[in-house]
Amino acid sequence: MAWVAQTWSKLILGSGGIQYSISGLDKISQNQSYFFVGNHASGFDIPLAYATIPNKMVSIAKIELKKIPVFAQALTAGGHIFVDRSNHDKAIDSLEKAKKSLNEDPRSILLFPEGTRSLDGQIKSFKRGGIVMAIQMGIPIVPMALCGTFELLTKGSWGLGKTPIETVLGEPIITKDLDTKDRRVIAEQIRDEVIRLKNEWEAKRR
Repeated sequence: MAWVAQTWSKLILGSGGIQYSISGLDKISQNQSYFFVGNHASGFDIPLAYATIPNKMVSIAKIELKKIPVFAQALTAGGHIFVDRSNHDKAIDSLEKAKKSLNEDPRSILLFPEGTRSLDGQIKSFKRGGIVMAIQMGIPIVPMALCGTFELLTKGSWGLGKTPIETVLGEPIITKDLDTKDRRVIAEQIRDEVIRLKNEWEAKRR
């Protein structure tokens, strides 16, 4: 199913004539599980991540997506993790089930901690639930900037822009010695790094 997701993503981008690339692959190992934590500004963020990151990877998805026929079955078959954000207790229970699933079947996680797509391209504050799970499990966190996707397709738009898009990976953050009580500070540090990576990419294109 990981191969299916990667192939589907490449077909989506290729059929749209979209130029895409990745930088920073030398910073990660394909044999290691990571939490790839990045910004979310467009419907093309997910295809870009899957098309460029070679690791076996699943996403943390909101429980509402389980209501979509066929798509929900595909996510479930691929081992993707659903989180019920309707209240705190349900969200915690969802994350506990996710930890058990990851222990039984190790894989990388694609995480968009903003919670929803940005309407203006600016990176919003990062929610801490998924980051806490990475710390508790000792899985390294890779800051990830998905660049150019907002200009390519903004929320509510049907037209494609012409900008190339790119996944930019930062240095993995080792979580084994981190404490969940510092989750707010850690989330802010990861967000700051994603912003830095994105700003550097944009500066190179000027």
